[in-house]
Amino acid sequence: MRGERLAPSAARRRAWRCLTWRSRERTVLGVSEDQPAPDALPDALVAPVECFAAYLRSVRGLSPHTVRAYCGDVTALLQHLAASGRDDLAALDLPLLRGWLGAQHRSGHRRSTLARRAAAARAFTAWAARAGALGSDPGPRLVAPRPQRALPAVLNSEQAAAALDAAGRGATEADPIALRDHAVVELLYATGIRVAELCGLDLSDLDTPRRLVRVLGKGAKERAVPYGLPAQRALLRWLEQGRPALARPRSAAALFLGARGGRVDQRIIRTVVHDAVSAVPGAPDMGPHGLRHSAATHLLEGGADLRTVQELLGHATLATTQLYTHVTVERLKAIHDRSHPRS
Repeated sequence: MRGERLAPSAARRRAWRCLTWRSRERTVLGVSEDQPAPDALPDALVAPVECFAAYLRSVRGLSPHTVRAYCGDVTALLQHLAASGRDDLAALDLPLLRGWLGAQHRSGHRRSTLARRAAAARAFTAWAARAGALGSDPGPRLVAPRPQRALPAVLNSEQAAAALDAAGRGATEADPIALRDHAVVELLYATGIRVAELCGLDLSDLDTPRRLVRVLGKGAKERAVPYGLPAQRALLRWLEQGRPALARPRSAAALFLGARGGRVDQRIIRTVVHDAVSAVPGAPDMGPHGLRHSAATHLLEGGADLRTVQELLGHATLATTQLYTHVTVERLKAIHDRSHPRS
């Protein structure tokens, strides 16, 4: 079943086996340029990073991008531990965590980066404590500055309509790529799904009669998202006229295909959205995530409640969805300033 997870007891047993038996076949972890690779650590600290990565993938079901980011942060933390003259994971305590985060702050890292690295450290110490590598978990007492959340750039409803029209130009049976691009932009705006979720869609995820799409989101959580008639029409044209022209044996069940018949790449989708939005005069530069922000904002402006928007977007907490209420308030204030005689 999609989204199936291991029971907590099974997760603990796997974590313990991973820490007590180290495979010769190491997992290769990608990290960002400003973070050290796991092989830069003492041998005694490499295995915990590899096992933590396996836990994030198989138990928590996190995306490869999130796993890379968390493991890069944990590698930096353990390098700080090694630099203090200790290569035993049991020495990871609250003063060391605070010292590491303080060094990150002095290096000029942004609040958002510090918050993410603190979250990675807390996830790691919680996992290590459950696996028996730490006597107690110091993570819950590690406090990081709250990130400053900037209001996302969004399209207004007229700009969104113009971007969708731009995406639909040239969408004819003779051009399957144009048919795909039109269906992609329509579905992204209609549903507000993430670009990774869109690229992962299979043909079986579409419920055409009810105009629903089944989405596998973050944490391997499934949700059903409705879409409207314009997206339905664009999808049917793609399925009937465009997809058969690109389909190859390697296409399998992928809903959206690239020019060579494989599952479409996220970079292609970002280019498609950017081109559609850039064709609209005065529209802010954005990619698929900006279209997601726009869809959420327009839902709230149209009267949808926060809990419904949270469910549609697949947000884990309502606090994430509440960001869009600030966008709508800012827009209302701008309209008031322009139109009220005593503004």
